[in-house]
This record gives sequence, C-alpha cells and structure tokens, in this order.
Amino acid sequence: MSKKDTILSGIDSPADLKKLSMDQLEELAGEIRTLIIDTVASEGGHLAPNLGVVELTIALHYVFKTPHDKLVWDVGHQGYVHKLLTGRKEFFKSLRNYKGCLGFLSREESDFDCFGAGHAGTAISAALGMAAASDLNDSNEKIVAIVGDGSLNCGISLEGLNNISGTSQNMTIVLNDNKMSISENVGAIPSYLNKIISGKRYNKVKAFARKLLQRMPRHEKIRCVIRRLEEATKSIFLPGAFFEELGIRYIGPIDGHDLREMIRAFGVIKESKRPILVHVCTEKGRGYTPAEKAPEKFHGLSAFDPATGKSNGKSGLTFSKAFGSSVIELAEKYDNVTAITAAMAKGTGLSKYAETFPKRFYDVGIAEEHAVVFAAGLATSGLRPIVAMYATFMQRALDCVFHDVCLQNLPVIFCLDRSGIVEDGPTHHGIHDLGFFRSLPNLVLMAPQHESELRNMLFSAYDLKCPVVIRYPRGKSGLFDKLPERSPTKVEFGKAEVVCEGKDGVIWAMGREVRTAIKINELLQKENISIQVINTKFLRPFDEQLLLNCASKMPVFTLEDCVITGGLASEVDELLINTPHKGIKHFGWTKEVVPHGCTNKIRESFNMSAEKITEQIKSFINNQ
Repeated sequence: MSKKDTILSGIDSPADLKKLSMDQLEELAGEIRTLIIDTVASEGGHLAPNLGVVELTIALHYVFKTPHDKLVWDVGHQGYVHKLLTGRKEFFKSLRNYKGCLGFLSREESDFDCFGAGHAGTAISAALGMAAASDLNDSNEKIVAIVGDGSLNCGISLEGLNNISGTSQNMTIVLNDNKMSISENVGAIPSYLNKIISGKRYNKVKAFARKLLQRMPRHEKIRCVIRRLEEATKSIFLPGAFFEELGIRYIGPIDGHDLREMIRAFGVIKESKRPILVHVCTEKGRGYTPAEKAPEKFHGLSAFDPATGKSNGKSGLTFSKAFGSSVIELAEKYDNVTAITAAMAKGTGLSKYAETFPKRFYDVGIAEEHAVVFAAGLATSGLRPIVAMYATFMQRALDCVFHDVCLQNLPVIFCLDRSGIVEDGPTHHGIHDLGFFRSLPNLVLMAPQHESELRNMLFSAYDLKCPVVIRYPRGKSGLFDKLPERSPTKVEFGKAEVVCEGKDGVIWAMGREVRTAIKINELLQKENISIQVINTKFLRPFDEQLLLNCASKMPVFTLEDCVITGGLASEVDELLINTPHKGIKHFGWTKEVVPHGCTNKIRESFNMSAEKITEQIKSFINNQ
C-alpha cells in the first residue's frame, strides 16, 4: 500500500472514521503510531503519552460528534492523535516548528480544540464549565474530559470533581490510567486506582447478583434489604466507590487498547443523563519498544533515531545535570538537606539524588502548591528543603511562595529549571514570574550564567537561611563538560560582576543572557565600539551602587530572558527614574504572546538574537 493509499490519507475529519470497518480502524491505529514516531523522531515532542492514547482517541471521535460534542484534553500531552484525526495530518509534520503545529492544544489552531491546555489538572473544571453553559443554553452537545491519572492527583482536578454533581449532569470523564504522569505516579490516589484494576471480578459478581435479583419474587421489602446491604458494603468492595460517593457513576476498568470494547462502552455512555467516569487502562509508549521500556525518558524529548531510540543531541553538562550533581554534593555535606519535586524528578535532574538519598527525597506528584507548603513545613522543623520544578509550573504556586514561605521567612530554596523561552511554547515559557518574585519580602533572587555558577549559588543559598529562588534555563552553556573538581566558591551576596570592560556603553545581563552579551561585545568590537558586560547575578538584592556608577558614565542596556515588565528592566528603570544617566534601552520579551518553535528562530523573529541586539545597540550609541 502506497502512502497515498493509507487509511490515514483518507481521514480529513472525524466523520470519515464512521465509514471504516473495525479492522480498518485497527489498521489506522498502526498508521497513526508510525507517523507520530517518525515526526517526533525528527522534530522532538511528547512521544510516550500520545502512543498510549491512539485507540482511545479513535474511539472517542468515532462515537462522539466533534466539534459539536466537546472533547477537553488535559495537559495536551495526549493531543497528537486528536490533531491527526481533525484535519491536521500534514500540518502535524511541522510539529513544534516556528509557526508550525503546536505541541499542545490551542483554540486558535482548530475548532476541534475547544480548550487550550499545557498545565495539568484543568480539564475537569473547564469541561464542567462547558457543561453548565450547555445546560443554561439548553443545547444538546456532550461534554467529555479526558484526564490522565497523574492529573487526577492535582488539586484543581479534585476541586472540579467535588462540584460536578451539584452543577451539571451532562459530564463524562475519561480517566486515562497509564500509571504515569511525567515520572511514575505517587500517592494514595494512584494506589487506589491500582486496587480497582486488580478488582475486576467485582463487576462480574455485581452483574450476576443483578440477574439473580431479577429472578426473585418482586417483593419490595426484599429489594429494599438488598439495596441497603449493597450501600453498606460498596465502600469496601465497589470499584470506583470514591467517585460514586461524589455522585459520579463509575464504569470500568476498560482496556484502552481494545477499540471494539471502547466504542461499545462510549456508545452506551453517550446516551446517559448523569455524570459518568470511565476508567480506561492504557500503556504509555504502546507500540514502540524503547518507549514501552522507558516511558519517562520518552515522555518528552528532542529528536532521536527511531530505529534505536537514541537521542541525536550532543551529550554534555546541562544546567539540569549540574543542579542534580550539586544537590547530591550539598546533601553529602549537610544531612538536613531534602529535595522535593512535582512529578519531574528526571527532568529536573533529581533522579540520581532520589536513588542516593531516598529518605530525603519527596515526589509529591502534580501538586505544585502542596510541594511549596510541604517544603515550608519541613523548614519549620530545621530541615533545608530544595524545591525543584520548571519555572512555568511554579507559577501555579506563587501565592504559596508568598504566604507560606516568604512571610514567615523560611529557608526554602526554589530551583527553577526551564526559565526563559523553550520550544514548547506559551504554556511552558518561564518568562512571567519575575515581576511577582521581585515584589516579595525576604526573598533572594539569583540567576547563574553557567553551570558552575549554579553550583556556587546553590551552596551560597544554603548559607543564607532565608527564601531563595535560583532561576536557570533549559540546556547548557557549552562551557563545561563536567563541573570543576574544586570546591564551590561562595557568591558575594548582592554583588554583580564585571565580565568585560568597556567605555561606550554597558550591558547588564541576567542568567544565560550573559553569554549573549559577551557575544554582542565581540561583535561590537569589530565596529570599534567598546561595551562593558555585567553579570547581574542578583536581582534581589540588586547591586544599586554599581548601576549608578555605570549610568553616570555611559548608556545602560539590559538583557534578560523574561518579559521586560517586572524583571531586570523594571529594576533599572525604578532606580534611575530620578537619577541623571546617559540613556537606557531594554532587551527582553514583550507582553505579546511568545509562540512555540526553535528558540533561535523565535529570538530572530523578536529581535532578541545577538546580531539583532548588536545592531540596535550600535544605532543607539551612534545616535547619542
């Protein structure tokens, strides 16, 4: 069969699925897996979670009439198959490219994407809002939320579950249970789901009891006694009793790779007039052996060789690896060091720490707010918690940082990976938090220019005994193959560092942008312009005196991998507003939504590349 003759080539909308036989649908599932593997191998993306929902997605679109009926996908890690079935199979090949197919769901990209999502736990609440609106509008669309078992741990999901029965009856939740979020699931809820899966026999017993009851004399007293007996024992034996008590009918567990069974089940559920939760069991990475064996590694990854599963990227020391080894080094020196993450041990570099110090490591699942308050509790008892998560996810717990850590001046160290722009796009760019952090009491805010400085800052943060945020980017500086063997050097508190001397202007750069500023310095030297480069290091406390000295002599430029409002640019503006200076110009991200794609292309498009900034600085100085 040629590519033109594939079943997928004839699928331009979900309506086309209904023309296929069951055998053809199963063949389609194989074609979809092949296309996803090939595309992610070329462009990077979220592989394992999407391979696990192929049959589930086909069944949902086969039974429900989308986009009239609403499918609300949690996170978006599960959305690739949905994109392929909704008229985007060619566009999908540009996955994560600049101005190409977004790796998550977006209302702007398609009418079939009824709700955008990049952070876990939002589907139930969003779907319930749509269901309530449907009730008010007296419309007849069906609302379905597809939620991963890892997302069910999230507090937002639990808040949504709590409100379903009193809000709307038009609500179906599909619980995609693959025993994973990013890392392996933790906590009591996943354990409860596992008990349900192991208790399938109950449904058979219940069905037998129902048939037996139908054969008995129609005596209401007997039936009443049996109903009471069932109510009294269901919390012990009934799968899904937790959901039933919330007023949500539980169905399952169902094999999430059995197309026939799911189509039959969804067909029945579609006609239901009450809230239902369908428990579907899937295998993360299904159909691709390397992903089946290492689902955490293949959750989200860069380009790789599909034949072997090995990454195409160059190895070397990254900020995440430097952080992971530095935490181990710190914990070896101080036995009160603990580490906390929210379902991202591998991504943050904590996997080896977790193996080395299992009693001093806590993975709380997708529960960022809990992670922060839990750390605050540890800190009150003399421990030194280090909270590691991606900057974009920390945004979910900002009030907890303020209310539970900073107001009490507790020595919690927040290490925020993936600060700055990343390939995944608007939901994952870590560029919006500085305005909030900079306003908090007692908080020290640092950003290292390279991996060795990250290590130094982590050890210095331990000595400070107050709340500290250390922000660093994804990837690597390229300066080190491994961390220096010498002992960590203490970072001088609140002091910036002059990296390059110059007399025509000065660039105050923060974090990874120090490396960009050094490149700008080299480019400007070719134009006979001498630029000083300063590594800001601390945004709080800020080196005010050095800034005032610089501003009195030459133009000041700021460079940061954040939105300009609230960060380094705002700090400089506030300090110089009533002070004579030689001019100011800022470089950072605007309030405009920054799209997804290769970060180099995004920088070029937004005039944030070293070459574009060089031209702007040159023009500014020449026009002085």
